[in-house]
Amino acid sequence: MEKRLNALKVALKNETNERAFYLQHAKRTKNPLGKAMFEQIADEELEHYERLKELHDRLDKDGLWPETLPIRVKDTAVANVLNKVIKSIPRVPAGDVDDLKAIKTAIDFEGKGADFYARLRDEVTNPQEKTFFDLLARMEHEHFNSLKDTEELLTNPAAWYLEKEKSGLDGV
Repeated sequence: MEKRLNALKVALKNETNERAFYLQHAKRTKNPLGKAMFEQIADEELEHYERLKELHDRLDKDGLWPETLPIRVKDTAVANVLNKVIKSIPRVPAGDVDDLKAIKTAIDFEGKGADFYARLRDEVTNPQEKTFFDLLARMEHEHFNSLKDTEELLTNPAAWYLEKEKSGLDGV
């Protein structure tokens, strides 16, 4: 149980640090896409923190995985944010050096987070624990993919539109 509590402490610290990072960059960037992405991921990291904190406190108190703890976390809306912002502005501005550096750092955070939660999932036998950590791993992976998508859009918008829209090539 001590190993699980320590892992949850690491997860809580990571979620806190990542949220602060996203809020800082949402405030700093002038790019509407970067701002929306950073704000959305910050909100989702807060929800992860709250679920993990609740779980940690219950495990610490009872010494067992709680049977009544809701293991659901809202589905990520990051991909929806990307699509919404793209449709709301006439042209996506190129990312500046600081935006791109922040996105690369965020990609690293999310990749490590997905791996961390997947490792926790693979180490446990309780089906509820597996489900919970799998959900977090998948959400972090979706953040990772959305950030990679955003990086591509900001660095090479023409290629991004060609890949995502594809409508210009087949006459549809």
